[in-house]
Amino acid sequence: MKPIFVRKDAGAAWSKGAGDGRMKPVTSSKQPKRSRLLTCLFALAALIFLYAHLEPFWIATKTIPIMDADVPTGFDGTRIVFISDIHHGPYFSRPRLKRLVQRINALKPDLILLGGDYVHRSPRFIRSCFAELAHLQAPLGVYGVLGNHDHWAGAAASREAMVKAGIRPLDNRGYWIFRGGRRIRIGGVGDLRTDTQDLRPLLSGVKADDFTILVSHNPDFVEEIGPFADRIDLILNGHTHGGQVTFFGLWAPLVPSKYGQKYRTGVIDLAGMKAIVSNGIGTVTPPVRFFARPQIVVVVLKVG
Repeated sequence: MKPIFVRKDAGAAWSKGAGDGRMKPVTSSKQPKRSRLLTCLFALAALIFLYAHLEPFWIATKTIPIMDADVPTGFDGTRIVFISDIHHGPYFSRPRLKRLVQRINALKPDLILLGGDYVHRSPRFIRSCFAELAHLQAPLGVYGVLGNHDHWAGAAASREAMVKAGIRPLDNRGYWIFRGGRRIRIGGVGDLRTDTQDLRPLLSGVKADDFTILVSHNPDFVEEIGPFADRIDLILNGHTHGGQVTFFGLWAPLVPSKYGQKYRTGVIDLAGMKAIVSNGIGTVTPPVRFFARPQIVVVVLKVG
């Protein structure tokens, strides 16, 4: 074993070389370990950055069966596609929107419901957005509400383009949908932040055993329903983007809701009704997602 000598003026370990008698420094292993750690951290950061920019293109199809005693037999197995928060604009191009429409049509939905936020703020995207959404196909129709971004871009222009595209507005309105000699009720309310909310058109003529679907862009409106909760069976919402950037899908630091994580995403069981909050399709700035994949929600009605 070679003797170890410590040179006081250097404070480093030296060893006596074999044969020549000269002192040589002992190489420390700390520097390579630190270098490897920094390399791993940099690689991990690069991987997260890359994934966060790719996830917005990885749209999931989420099928949710809804079993309820109020579902009429004529609607057993009815497939309802719900999408929200397209945010067509600089981060969600028209070709991507065209492919989205084709993918939705390939699902063969019976009914399509849209949850608002069609464009990313600028009114110049309204026309192209609804020009593509005009190709949506569903035998029971296509209906939709506006979101806060649609009001910022121009509510009147959005509604006009929506109607021209064959999409029936749901804001503070209600419609009967008929199939197999039976009926269900669908309707919506205006955006909670930028519009008014009136449930009376939806609930007009609704009986206790009618299956009723409400579309509200903002899920916080669930807390406003109060005494009408027993007359609504299903509420479809968007707005939150599932948090858009989350801690591996478990928690999001920023959720545009007064109720924190409660209405971030998924199916929420409430007293006598269910709420579904979609992750949406597009993004706001920055155009990234992390463990909050964009979603096409397929609701399948089942007789309870």
